[in-house]
Amino acid sequence: MDGRLSEPRDGDSAFGLSAGDRRLAYSRQTSFHQSFKSPHTPVSIYPDDPSRPFLSRNASAVGTYEFRGVEIDGGGGGGGKVRILGELASFLGSVRYGNKYMKKLFWLISLNVACSTTELGIGLFTGRVGLVSDAFHLTFGCGLLTFSLFAMVASRKKPDRYYTYGYKRLEVLSAFTNAIFLLFMSFSLAVEALHAFIQDESEHKHYLIVSAVTNLIVNLIGVWFFRNYARVNLVYRRAEDMNNHSVCLHVLADSIRSAGLIFASWLLSMGVQNAEVLCLGLVSVAVFTLVKPLFKASGGILLQMAPPGIHTSALSKCWRQVTSREDVVEISQARFWELVPGHSIGCLSVQVKKGPSDQSVVQFVHHLYHDLGIQDLTVQTDV
Repeated sequence: MDGRLSEPRDGDSAFGLSAGDRRLAYSRQTSFHQSFKSPHTPVSIYPDDPSRPFLSRNASAVGTYEFRGVEIDGGGGGGGKVRILGELASFLGSVRYGNKYMKKLFWLISLNVACSTTELGIGLFTGRVGLVSDAFHLTFGCGLLTFSLFAMVASRKKPDRYYTYGYKRLEVLSAFTNAIFLLFMSFSLAVEALHAFIQDESEHKHYLIVSAVTNLIVNLIGVWFFRNYARVNLVYRRAEDMNNHSVCLHVLADSIRSAGLIFASWLLSMGVQNAEVLCLGLVSVAVFTLVKPLFKASGGILLQMAPPGIHTSALSKCWRQVTSREDVVEISQARFWELVPGHSIGCLSVQVKKGPSDQSVVQFVHHLYHDLGIQDLTVQTDV
């Protein structure tokens, strides 16, 4: 872009601008070729007054320019590059100004990426399949942790016309995804233990102590970051609690796996028979025990089960209290579920007798279930 002084035009006086007005002293000229064959859409710069001056808008008027060393095409297919860069910058900004767990998880992901990249490079250079396999395992784990970080950032967005309940359930989905991964890890460790039992242990050479010790140190740092959630059974009061707990269990399970590999290698060096089977079996059982409560809780929310914090007997009692009213015939439908931990939703369809108004029934039902812990309740009355 270059700027130059412009001469006053004849039509400027019609807009109340004199020849000496400094608002006309600078005009923008493009320093690249433009196509003048594309249609121009006149757009008023004063949308409330269509009689005011119009500007010409052309979608292809912007060509290519450099943005931090990346070429971006503003007209046509390059808009996707601009959008991706903008979303990435917005994501990193949200992490930077987010809570402490966002920042800790970002640094934990960075450490894991550095370790997996180094391990993959050494494995490819030396031709050791064990290092390459472990590097891919770490990379997949980094992907799940990145999804957890994305859920932390995206859950802060407000509800819109597409997601009227908001984005809080992303954290529940992230916790469920981590639980599925840990269950798969437990199953794979059990299969590996069975393979070691069938095959001669002397042929196993995948215990690489340096790699296992490095992974153990990194995962213990992650456990320290999320030490407030280092429990098997946790009462989830918010969606953030479930997601943070899943991250803690993820790094804790990886720590147990690395420690089991180190311990099995030490026992094998001491000549202990079936050491690999014993250690891998114990690690598999430990990981399954850790992840089972999280899998059950997150899966129950996604399947819209009844709120676990409200006993079914209490819901049945409220049902009887509503149907015992003289102006209520029956309750045809009653559904209750948890949107996220700590946020229960319900809907009722109540058939009432003919009367001047059913407002008293609606108020009674709302007060009754609100005291029970249902935050959002929809009551439909039929005569």
